[in-house]
Amino acid sequence: MSKRDEVGRLYNGKTGQWMWVAHRLTGVAIILFLFAHVVDTAVIGWGPEAYNRVMEAYANPIVRTLELVLVAAVLFHAINGVKIMLIDFWPRAALIHKKLSLATIIIFVVVMAPITLLIGKSIIESI
Repeated sequence: MSKRDEVGRLYNGKTGQWMWVAHRLTGVAIILFLFAHVVDTAVIGWGPEAYNRVMEAYANPIVRTLELVLVAAVLFHAINGVKIMLIDFWPRAALIHKKLSLATIIIFVVVMAPITLLIGKSIIESI
């Protein structure tokens, strides 16, 4: 008996697994942002000077790029969440899971493209 037989078959990374991973990663990214947002908002308790210094950090191109990543995470998480709800409410939709996943990716790219152009342009101009 081989080691692989003892452990079982490895999942080969089909569409469902990668969409699940992306959904979890974007969820974690959103939670991390919310934590950072609570902390940076709480800085107001130390006075306006401290708060203004924190707000100045948001003008940094690296932070602006992270904001673009956050927008992408929220957008993908929302669109994929709608797909998950469709499958939850209409179990027969699971039969077309791959098509729904492809539609999720297409919608994400179509909506994210102009957002990336707008935010990316302002990031480049700030350098």
